[in-house]
Parts: sequence; C-alpha cells; structure tokens
Amino acid sequence: MKIKPLGDRILIKPSPAEDKTKGGIILPDTAKEKPVVGEVVAVGPGRRSDEGKVINLDVKVGDKVLYGKYSGTETTIDGKEYLIMRESDVFAVV
Repeated sequence: MKIKPLGDRILIKPSPAEDKTKGGIILPDTAKEKPVVGEVVAVGPGRRSDEGKVINLDVKVGDKVLYGKYSGTETTIDGKEYLIMRESDVFAVV
C-alpha cells in the first residue's frame, strides 16, 4: 500500500470490535460498538502556519491512538478498512 495523507491528516487502522462482553455474552454484528482505538499507519507532513512554516505532527507511524467514535472518514484500501482524520481529532496516544 502506497498512500500518503496530506497536511495534518493521518491514516488509522481501527482495532477490531469486541465479539463478546466481559461477562462472556457474544454480541451480534448489529450490537457491536465502533472502535475508538487504532494504530497509525501513515501521517502527513504536518500543517502549515500562517507564516508558511510546516508544523510537525505529534503522532507517528506505529502509535496506538484514542479518537472520537464518529471521527474521520472511513475508506477501504486494498480490501482493508481505514480511517482518515485530522490530528486534532485524536484525543491521546495510548
């Protein structure tokens, strides 16, 4: 896969949704929660300031991040699901 996000955008591979609860109840596909943790697969060069300088991103490839449940844009690349979002939509590095 050769994809490079632009600006301050990052490409995230979401963690798989849980198949069962802590109590052992198996969840059907319709009841599964959207994941909020994922791994950064690619990052853009950074955002530009008003003066034209590039401000580097705080996250890097390989980081596990926590993001908003409905953040980003879902996309499929080579048959795999990914999210593309701005770095500001990421809450924390786990």
